[in-house]
Amino acid sequence: MDPVQRSGPTIIPREAHCISRKQISPNALRVLYRLKDAGFAAYLVGGAVRDLLLGGAPKDFDIATDATPDQVHKLFRNCRLIGRRFRLAHVMFGPEIIEVATFRANSDDGSGDRELEDGRLVRDNVYGSIEDDAVRRDFTVNALYYAIEDFSVRDYVDGFADLTARRMRLIGDPEARYREDPVRMLRAVRLATKLGFEIDASAADSIPRLADLLLQAPPARLFDEALKLFLGGHGEAGFLALERHGLLVAMLPETHEALQNDATGRSRAMLLRALANTDARVREERPVTPAFLFAALLWPAYRHELQRLGDAGMDPALAHQRAADRVTLHQIERIALPRRFSTPMHEIWALQPRFTLRQRKRVFRLLSHPRFRAAFDFLELRAVEEPGLEPDVVWWREAQGLPSDALADRLQPGKARAPESAERAKKPRRRRRRGGRGGAGGESPAEAVGDGND
Repeated sequence: MDPVQRSGPTIIPREAHCISRKQISPNALRVLYRLKDAGFAAYLVGGAVRDLLLGGAPKDFDIATDATPDQVHKLFRNCRLIGRRFRLAHVMFGPEIIEVATFRANSDDGSGDRELEDGRLVRDNVYGSIEDDAVRRDFTVNALYYAIEDFSVRDYVDGFADLTARRMRLIGDPEARYREDPVRMLRAVRLATKLGFEIDASAADSIPRLADLLLQAPPARLFDEALKLFLGGHGEAGFLALERHGLLVAMLPETHEALQNDATGRSRAMLLRALANTDARVREERPVTPAFLFAALLWPAYRHELQRLGDAGMDPALAHQRAADRVTLHQIERIALPRRFSTPMHEIWALQPRFTLRQRKRVFRLLSHPRFRAAFDFLELRAVEEPGLEPDVVWWREAQGLPSDALADRLQPGKARAPESAERAKKPRRRRRRGGRGGAGGESPAEAVGDGND
């Protein structure tokens, strides 16, 4: 049955769409019905409606209503009000939070509750009608409302047609909407990548020109967007989309520069391999960590800086620390990388040159290091693009499977080669002085990273 046009929105009746209440969180239904019973309009809205119409399973369920935040708070004892820029009600059911937002107007009423700075929206708490609310949302496919009273979907901006055409289209003038909130450019890329949609030309054309607006976005918001983009199971495609739309230089400027200066293309290949492996882990529901993600994303920048410091004659161990610190300090100006992730990222980098060492104490010390597994996974995928590292990968893979006494025996003088299945050198290694290859500057140039999130 085709959608029918009524006064106001396009109404997609229950028989013309695939959404069932069985697919909606019971807690979201409780909130919808209580608001309805109290005389308020209440709709499921946004990504949940979009994903349900696409046959997906939403993780979050957001509600839009004509009740003010204070009125919502009075209806639910398990409610708290949050936000200054956007005042919202969170209704809490154990670990699940149902976010309830009041319909917002698309214009300023002079109260001071809607505020723009240089075209950027910094406060938006002027309330209006559902029609107002629809046109102030970002993309048409996010402006569909599921009505609990008749189970229809209400469409004020032709979002249903765009959803059917698998098209991301901004509501309103794209440049004005990007200036209002620059993060919308990243959201366009992320959602199009996640959903397999095309960004409408009207929304895509101005992104490269306005990419520098992301410098105005809070680094903490960009960190959240980066995690959604790269750890959502579509990281490789997301990275390619950032390149394609000119946003990589705004998000990861030093990585972008290092990739531009890499004539071989191996650094880019390494990074894409790392992201592809992370995507596979997400699909397999295996753990992933931002520490490893950023170790991979910033590795080209780190290697570039390490090379520069080495060429300047800096001591290898000091060069590692300086390179890691400088790359991190420069990056957090764009993306706020918390120390709980940057510290293990530095450790993953610092452990790489130690895989070339075979002294017994060093081997056992490295095997017992809390970052050993992540560092080894990093080494393993580096070897995909630099085959010269493969003997080290084989040696350490076998070393992990040996009992301690057997490994110790192999590390005795005269037995310090790789296990038999990995033997590769007939001449003895040249003895290295302490500290000679133990710093980051002692490792050979590597061009690939891995998925080591365990």
